[in-house]
Amino acid sequence: MSRRRYVARGVPGGYQIWDNRRQGPWGDFYELCPDELIAALNSGADQARIVELMRRYKKARR
Repeated sequence: MSRRRYVARGVPGGYQIWDNRRQGPWGDFYELCPDELIAALNSGADQARIVELMRRYKKARR
């Protein structure tokens, strides 16, 4: 099994998506773990689905 490119890393107060290829953070800070978004990024889902998931998790912020 190949190494995943995107993973969720726990940071104080929530989660940050980490890009292993770039060795840096990707996207926004999330209070809830973005499991579906991580799965979509790693599976190569279409851009519309990724944007929809990003919006949903952004709204989940408190």
